[in-house]
Amino acid sequence: MAYKKIEAAAPLTPNKPASADPGPQTPAEDLLSQQIAVRLRTMIAADELKAGERLRERALAELLQVSRTPLREALKILRGDGLVTLLPNRGAVVTALTAEEVQEKLDVLGLIEGFAGVQACRRATETDLAEIRALHHEMLAAFERQDRANYFRLNQAIHSAIVAAAGNNTLRDVHAAINRQLLRYRYQGSLNTDTWRTAIEEHDTIVRLLAERKAEELGAFLHHHVRSTWEKIDWAQFVPSPASDRKQPPEKT
Repeated sequence: MAYKKIEAAAPLTPNKPASADPGPQTPAEDLLSQQIAVRLRTMIAADELKAGERLRERALAELLQVSRTPLREALKILRGDGLVTLLPNRGAVVTALTAEEVQEKLDVLGLIEGFAGVQACRRATETDLAEIRALHHEMLAAFERQDRANYFRLNQAIHSAIVAAAGNNTLRDVHAAINRQLLRYRYQGSLNTDTWRTAIEEHDTIVRLLAERKAEELGAFLHHHVRSTWEKIDWAQFVPSPASDRKQPPEKT
């Protein structure tokens, strides 16, 4: 299949012939693979590469204007993220999570971000707070322009900055690993105009509580904010299995 062009699809670096003996990757090639992985994560989050879809190396290499060797390394990175599954005799496919798996990961992510919020209130420097406020203002501007792509990028940057301000490297690494698996669902959950506006209001509260260093309030609010992604997801479009086999989200009590 021919993949849809994405923004900034200029060559990441000059191609090498696909037939060349790849050998060990150089530092420049490692960087290129990381850049390709970032691009593919964006395509998965935006649903340009759909859950369960086979990733055809030739078409992707042509789209991204890179050779297949760094592309394969990028796919291995995404396999480590849990975003791609490598299947025998079929190659790489976009990993499809069940509704239950998404809820489990959101539950854990909510706990992580709640704890991060508590710690950030206690440990964040004034520079950290200024950076988060600046990101928030940029996100508001993206919202006013109805620029969803940049809005989501800045939204995620704010969450990551709060986790970083908690001053715990292990927390930051675990958060990044789980969040990467949920980017697609969090992005799609922001496409509804009503929930988008609600998210903006919630981010106003997050930034205010952090500035006031109200640790317990911010922790509880972030926990709810992350888990509320669940109510924003249209599950009919996300669960790829046939209707007879489809697992539905468990009922709320």
